[in-house]
Amino acid sequence: MSFARSESMNIAARALLVSLLLAGTSAVVTGCNTKKDIDITKLGVDTDPPELLYNQGLANIKAGNMTEAGKKFDAINQQQPFSEWARKAMVMSTFVKFRTGRYDDAVQTGNSYLRQYPASEDADYVQYLVGSSYAKQIVDVTQDQRAAQQTMEAMGKLVTNYPKSQYVSDAQEKIRFARDQLAGKEMQVGRYYLERKDYLAAISRFRIVVEKYPTTNQIEEALARLVEAYYAMGILPEAQTAAAVLGHNYPDSRWYKDSYALLKKGGVEPSENSGSWISRAGKKLLLGT
Repeated sequence: MSFARSESMNIAARALLVSLLLAGTSAVVTGCNTKKDIDITKLGVDTDPPELLYNQGLANIKAGNMTEAGKKFDAINQQQPFSEWARKAMVMSTFVKFRTGRYDDAVQTGNSYLRQYPASEDADYVQYLVGSSYAKQIVDVTQDQRAAQQTMEAMGKLVTNYPKSQYVSDAQEKIRFARDQLAGKEMQVGRYYLERKDYLAAISRFRIVVEKYPTTNQIEEALARLVEAYYAMGILPEAQTAAAVLGHNYPDSRWYKDSYALLKKGGVEPSENSGSWISRAGKKLLLGT
């Protein structure tokens, strides 16, 4: 098989994957051979060449037979591990596992690929599939947010290692969503402590949001909750500082209106103490970091 033909097939395969994954379309093949595909995993020794198995796998993807496609690609890895066909098959296998909801398997295969071929032409795409597999497993903030953390790490590698990749924009969007989830989890726990008047524990959670997740959609409430917690403890300078930082950054926020009303009720107004950790964090908010 000539190099030109092999490269042409590789480009066609990547185009197919991009259209299926990003556009969310389902390709339909008309006029296909109606002969039933052979389940090669049931054969004792497979004799089909990897090129044929690879093409059969692509045909199955086009026809929507993802399970059968996965068998074709996995067979190549079993038949000729570490070959160029096996490398291509690992990319396709990762994609198939992702599309069929086998996210842990997709992560495992994808990470195996990245360990072996970190500088290959498909490495950015495989890294994207790994991150997307984690993102698909993110759950409500009332539950464990391990998948959100893993999404941030995996997509962060894509942005750092492959900055020119076409998947960077979507990776950054998924990172933002994962950060919002992690911040939301801290807020949920902080509210729990605040309701039980465990103010120090609540403050520690809201502080994490302010210092670690300042660009998330949780920041306004976090500052307002700091006002509430410090006010309840009688630590008015910190309550005033939190309200001042909130007002400087989000003057039209309903959270600022509530915080301002709470302080006025106690006979004080927002006033920033430059020596407070909240003031230092507020300067980062103004810088957008």
